[in-house]
Amino acid sequence: MGQNNSVTEFVLLGFTQDPAGQKALFVMFLLIYIVTMVGNLLIMVTVIVSPYLYSPMYFFLASLSFMDAVYSTAITPKLIVDLLRDKKTISFTACISQLFIEHLFGGVDIVILVAMAYDRYVAICKPLHYLNDMNRRVCILFLVMAWAGGFVHALIQVLTVYKLPFCGPNIIDHFGCDIYPLLLLACTDTYFIGLSVIGNNGAMCIVIFILLLLSYGIILRSLKTHSQEGRRKALFTCSSHITVVFLYFVPCIFMYVRPVSSFPVDKAITVFCTVVTPMLNPLIYTLRNSEMKNSMKKLLHNLLSPNRIRLSS
Repeated sequence: MGQNNSVTEFVLLGFTQDPAGQKALFVMFLLIYIVTMVGNLLIMVTVIVSPYLYSPMYFFLASLSFMDAVYSTAITPKLIVDLLRDKKTISFTACISQLFIEHLFGGVDIVILVAMAYDRYVAICKPLHYLNDMNRRVCILFLVMAWAGGFVHALIQVLTVYKLPFCGPNIIDHFGCDIYPLLLLACTDTYFIGLSVIGNNGAMCIVIFILLLLSYGIILRSLKTHSQEGRRKALFTCSSHITVVFLYFVPCIFMYVRPVSSFPVDKAITVFCTVVTPMLNPLIYTLRNSEMKNSMKKLLHNLLSPNRIRLSS
């Protein structure tokens, strides 16, 4: 436990104290969680079993879906269960663990998005070098870098909070643990720590966001030399990637490019990042991707066909 720490657990205020409102939120978040798991698991299974989806783009897409499914499972179930409890508490250790998991998978997702942008850049701007530049070894290396980068990033967040003294109060006006709500409860001046968080989280989000936008700008500019059909297919793919990039980075920049503070809108933005975005990613990547949709249809047809045979017999 942290130095001079007399706090063993935190009390979470959640979203509302109204019982009817909590029940409504329980139903909504439960449905979102179910859709999230079904959608991401369907993408993973489809990519694994389909012989037409063995390209690096789908390898990274399946990896992103795996991250979203695990990330959502680590955060959302407690949020759902707490909506049925009168008193919402979380131990100091569980709080630190939740902070680590949140930033671990957030960091991994960011590196995977960078890998997906690089994959599209090579495929569209340097198609003759694609097989060499995006071979299996490179894909595995990107994935290892994603896990290593996410682990280091999450470890920095945990060490930042773990060494702080907490002597009360222990009430967090939030539904979970994050770096800023915890810094607000520390029994010490956290001004310079807040600046370090901005330098670590905020600056990282801004720099990577700008680099991704520039890379997609280069990709879109290079489409002038492609055929109309090639431009259409590339635009569909890149538009999905750009949408997901905005969903990740705009909330991240809002949350961490500012001094240590708490705003009412923080809860809604955190819900969007941790609960809604993992649900939207499968929809964004599949609705405009004909290869993925066709592969999913074949998978569902193969799963349902044996049942039809049994019923007909």
